[in-house]
Amino acid sequence: MTTLPRPKSLFRAALANPDGPAIGTWVKLPAMESMELVALAGFDFVVIDLEHSAMSIETAYRQIGVALYAGVSPIVRIPALDGGIVQRVLDAGAEGIMLPHVDTVAEAEAAAAAVRFAPKGTRGVGGTSRAGAWGALGREEYLRYGQEEVVLIAQIESAAAARDAGAIAAVDGVDALLIGAADLSTSEGRAESDPEIVALIDAAIRDTVAVGVPIGNAGGASAASVQAAVDAGYRFTMMSNDASLLGAAAAAALTAGRTIRYGTVDPVDVPHGGGR
Repeated sequence: MTTLPRPKSLFRAALANPDGPAIGTWVKLPAMESMELVALAGFDFVVIDLEHSAMSIETAYRQIGVALYAGVSPIVRIPALDGGIVQRVLDAGAEGIMLPHVDTVAEAEAAAAAVRFAPKGTRGVGGTSRAGAWGALGREEYLRYGQEEVVLIAQIESAAAARDAGAIAAVDGVDALLIGAADLSTSEGRAESDPEIVALIDAAIRDTVAVGVPIGNAGGASAASVQAAVDAGYRFTMMSNDASLLGAAAAAALTAGRTIRYGTVDPVDVPHGGGR
C-alpha cells in the first residue's frame, strides 16, 4: 500500500491561476480519441456530459481514465442527483461532479452530502476502485482526496436559482457554480440577451463572488467569448464541445477547399502526380 498522495485536483489548480480563467470544454462523443485530442490541445478541464449525450457510465469510466493519464481534469455532469451514479463516477476517478438544475439550498445540500464522505456526507467508501489506486492508496489519502480535492459544481438554470445563487454557493461542500444561460432564459420564455435575463445573471455572479465561490459559464470557441466571460466576472469558462469543434473544423476545411477551381486549364491536361 502506498502512502504517496493522489495528485491534486487539476481543476482547482487551474482556478488558482492568477493570469487567466480556467478553460474547459464539454466531451459528448463516446470516443476515447476525443478525450485524447482535448487533452493534447491543452484544456485545463473537461466535463464529460451524461446529461445531453448518449454516453454510458462505462464509456464515462473509460473517458475519465484517459483524461487522468493525459493530464486534463475530468469532471462528469450527471443527469440528476442519484447517489449510485455519484458514487460510481467518483470512484471511477473523476475529479468532480457537475449537477444540473440546482434550484434551492436544500438541493445543494443534498448534492454536497452525496459527494462527501461521512461525517460531511453519505458517500460510501470504495478504496479498491481507480480513485483508490485499486486498493494501493492508503485509506487516509483516499478519504482526504474525496473530502478536500473533489469538486461539486452546481448549475444555476432557473430564475429562482439565480436569485438564490449566493445562498447556494455558500452551502458547505459546493465548490463552484455554473450558469446555464440557455435553460435559464428558456424557463422564462426569453432570449439570453433579454435585459431581465442579463440582470438575473449579473446578480447571480455578484452574489456568488461575494461569498468567495468561483462561478463559470458555457461559451463559444473564440477569444471574444472568453474575454466576455472574464469581463462578466467568471473564473472558468467552457469553450464549445468536442462535437461542435470537430464540426466547425470540418466545415472550415471544406469551405477553404471549395474556394479552389480548375480555372481555364482543362483538367484532363493537368499532369498527374506519380507518388502517393
